[in-house]
Amino acid sequence: MENRLKTIFGTFVLTLLLTGCNNVLDFSGFIYSPDRIDERFLQSAAWNQTHPFKMLTVNSDTYQILVVGDSHIGGLVNFDKLVSEARKPENSAFVMVGDIVTGQKTDYDKLKNALPDFSEVPYFLMVGNHDVYFNGWKTFYDYFGSSTYYFSVQTPTSKDIYICLDSGSGTLGEKQLAWLKNVFENERQSCRNCIIFSHVNFFRDHHTGSTNPLETELDVLLPLFAKNRVNMVIMGHDHTRAIDKFGLTTYLTMDALLDGLPTASFVKLKISDGKPGYEFQNINSLN
Repeated sequence: MENRLKTIFGTFVLTLLLTGCNNVLDFSGFIYSPDRIDERFLQSAAWNQTHPFKMLTVNSDTYQILVVGDSHIGGLVNFDKLVSEARKPENSAFVMVGDIVTGQKTDYDKLKNALPDFSEVPYFLMVGNHDVYFNGWKTFYDYFGSSTYYFSVQTPTSKDIYICLDSGSGTLGEKQLAWLKNVFENERQSCRNCIIFSHVNFFRDHHTGSTNPLETELDVLLPLFAKNRVNMVIMGHDHTRAIDKFGLTTYLTMDALLDGLPTASFVKLKISDGKPGYEFQNINSLN
């Protein structure tokens, strides 16, 4: 009987490893994280109280932001290419929507050392499910602070708002959801465009042993996004690009930026003629 239970358990673990996070064999994806979303949100909110939300100022109504997901940094080949691209004058910032590392401090150290100076190349980071494993949330918070916040871009004629959400546990939780509603109520009306970033994508191509969104929460979020005229939601997690539409909101799921992945890419988010547009850019095509 004992051997049979061991066999069943071993098969279960193997199944998780082969199905989790787009078939990437990464044990960190299945290590329990003690950090719950409400706890992380309260820490992020405390950080936000002493660190004002960033406002970028650009000298044109047309500008571009690079958005990337699932770099799973251990190696830095693709990340270094991304930073080089972000340095080009047409790019105003870059955003990483989670699964930046695997949660281990050594990889966070690599990321911290490889990041450019914010004053030179602005960047915005959020956690995914992998980032909080191995007590990774503590390292993220120590190094980078909040994972729930917004930033804005001021052009000569308008302002756009970008909202970064912590979905690393597959749910926003009640406290973060209340915060989001408050941002919509107090900030959205004064902004031309509203773009939201989330790690976990809302329309899964496949459900896995790792983080999945809560359907009951989506029943609240999708109408909320429609009501508040969210232009676009950009997400990662599945490692496979997808484009969905719900009402007037476009939902983009990105490929991963993982080293060695033939489809590794990022999104060029361009604001032009007052509206956001997007282009997928394969990282391997860059010089």
